[in-house]
Amino acid sequence: MTVSSDQFEAFPLLLHLRRIDPARNMRRYYRMAIRSDLFGKASLVREWGRIGSRGQVLVETHSDEGQAVNALMKLARAKQRKGYTF
Repeated sequence: MTVSSDQFEAFPLLLHLRRIDPARNMRRYYRMAIRSDLFGKASLVREWGRIGSRGQVLVETHSDEGQAVNALMKLARAKQRKGYTF
């Protein structure tokens, strides 16, 4: 059985959010990605900052990919409540 590359994943492994408000001179981004490491654990890599700048990076290590996806989804919901969009 082969898996088509056109098939969507049930859980995202990469999210890119933006918050743009010209009235407040706000142009921000928030990027999250799940990566596996050499030890069988999963890392949630978070990057944020002003659009056009390098920004900051934070890496959170989780014991498995499921926990990393849960953390990603929880952060995505929190960012959406603050006004970030996909």
